[in-house]
Amino acid sequence: MASVPATRSRPARFRPRRTPVPSARPPRRGVLSYWRQYLAISPFYLVFAVFSLFPVFFSLFLAFQRWDGLSDMTFVGLQQFQFLVKDPVFWQSVGNTLVIWVLSTVPTLFGALVLAALVHSVRRFKGFYRIALFVPNVTSIVAVSIFFAAVFSNNFGLVNAILGLVGIGPIAWLTNPWLIKVVIALLMTWMWTGYNMIIYLAGLQAIPPEVHEAARIDGAGPVRAFFGITLPMLRPIILFTVVISTINGLQSFSEPQVLFGTNAANASLGGPGQAGLTTLLYFYQEAFMNNDYGYGAAIVWAFFLLIIVLVVVNWRLVQRGRKE
Repeated sequence: MASVPATRSRPARFRPRRTPVPSARPPRRGVLSYWRQYLAISPFYLVFAVFSLFPVFFSLFLAFQRWDGLSDMTFVGLQQFQFLVKDPVFWQSVGNTLVIWVLSTVPTLFGALVLAALVHSVRRFKGFYRIALFVPNVTSIVAVSIFFAAVFSNNFGLVNAILGLVGIGPIAWLTNPWLIKVVIALLMTWMWTGYNMIIYLAGLQAIPPEVHEAARIDGAGPVRAFFGITLPMLRPIILFTVVISTINGLQSFSEPQVLFGTNAANASLGGPGQAGLTTLLYFYQEAFMNNDYGYGAAIVWAFFLLIIVLVVVNWRLVQRGRKE
């Protein structure tokens, strides 16, 4: 009897194991899982919090206190600000600061723009011109101030010596109230023109050369191309330099402090008649020479609000010109 053949079982199909598709998004990790990275960068934030953030809020607290640095603090409310409004020396310092700011900022930005256009147009020694014009900004302010004091000295200054060669008598650069402001403004102009020139030069190099080439083909000359193409495209850069120059110009301290510090002839800061007394210099005098830290803090916060107002006004003026 023939045997029944056994049924063949079908071979099992080979099914490749599916490998998990890596998700596009990495799994979320908790904040604490990055503690090593946070620990690595924490020294900077600790130093910033202790030496920058804490003094800001502590000065706001001090503005409502009377404190000489040794005795107990006394809460006085708004008395510091009420006295500030009636303080003629404070308003004189604000006026001096605004005059010096205008006398220094306008020629600084205009000269920087002209120098940037000249450096951008030259073909040789461009790197040398950049370094040479930027060097004044990295030079010590104290050294430059002492140099300017010697150059503009009333009796033995180089400027008066040159004016004497052409028959002009000596000029009281360091004692006349208006010339004191002019000397401080010249010092600030000399230091910050190169810094702004580098910023303008970077903006000029970012403009595509095809734009100027198209304008040249259309018959536009260099002057028309500069005012019709270059200046409108540099408007964001100009706005940035105006805001930075406003903030830096209103914080002038080292220049008048070195030029017109206290001495045997002038017991008060700012030179004769306190014509060079800026607001930050007045804050230094009240807080660290008269030990009135509460009033010094009130001066700083009132001046901070003034800087904010001026920055907003400058911003609105430039933005309005952009819309037009």
